[in-house]
Amino acid sequence: MKSISFFNNKGGVGKTTLTENIAAYFALEKKQRVLIIDCDPQCNITQLVLGDIKTIDLYWPEKNNKEETKSKTILDVVDPILSGDADINSRIRPLRSSSNRFGVDLLPGHPRFSTFEDELSGSWAELPTGKAGGFRVTNWLRSYLRGLEEDYDIVFIDVSPSLGALNRSVLLCSDYFVVPLGADAFSVLGIRNISRWMSSWIDYYEVGLEQSDRLNPGGLEKYSIMTDISIKRGFIGFTLQQYIAKAKAGVRRPTKAYERILNDIPREIDTYLSSFVANNMATPHLGDVPNLYSLIPMAQSANAPIIALESKDGLVGSQFGQAARYRNIIGELAETIGERV
Repeated sequence: MKSISFFNNKGGVGKTTLTENIAAYFALEKKQRVLIIDCDPQCNITQLVLGDIKTIDLYWPEKNNKEETKSKTILDVVDPILSGDADINSRIRPLRSSSNRFGVDLLPGHPRFSTFEDELSGSWAELPTGKAGGFRVTNWLRSYLRGLEEDYDIVFIDVSPSLGALNRSVLLCSDYFVVPLGADAFSVLGIRNISRWMSSWIDYYEVGLEQSDRLNPGGLEKYSIMTDISIKRGFIGFTLQQYIAKAKAGVRRPTKAYERILNDIPREIDTYLSSFVANNMATPHLGDVPNLYSLIPMAQSANAPIIALESKDGLVGSQFGQAARYRNIIGELAETIGERV
């Protein structure tokens, strides 16, 4: 089982749409056993996969007057930690794929999952002491995934654009990450932010491991704490959201304001993320993602991946061609990602 996070601390780059459609391709076209874990407190991918009615029923059940969800969410996984323990509730099981059109199982997010940041920050501060408690909390996601290894082929994790403790713990416990980019200056700055941020906490984590080994040799082994950090060589590429372009002599060209950014992105990737590159990556550019115009709200209304939209969902005229083109693009991206993981 492999785990992949789509991450950029710049929002609005189509991260969630890309995650759900690539996950759906792995499930529907490649016939893989796929799980999506929603670690974004905004819960966007939960709502996109389940739809409004099921989402409301999940978080606001009619016959439940308590502040509880009808089904279990990511918050239930870490509830023991929030209650003062260092372990997770590994018995929580995702919603089955039969409840959606994406063909994926889903561990729903929860708006109160953001409260977990405080616990993670406190445990992170304990790592230099070498004590097991801080490592156990920090490795919460790895502990949960360990219990699912026989159930899934691939896990996609949706995260917020934050450079905070929550995303740090998710990236630390992921095998790979993809960076979705837009053709704008802040996406380029996001590349630099990711590099500095990840390098800093990886170094910090490794210092804690060294201290633990010195003060309490073998003390982390019985908890299966991760000592080999996969994400150090886990960057498998970037996608580029279609830029604003003008047609000249029938050829689409980027506007002048974007030319420098488009030219700079490969150099920025090489400068700031080359140290994280996976061993089998030929080129970091996975591909370009087109502007989807009306297809996104249509897919949201149908609670379906764009790659599976049909005429019954409202596709008409040129939209069939747009959907087919996007399906091919997603297919190429997914196949390349599959090869790299």
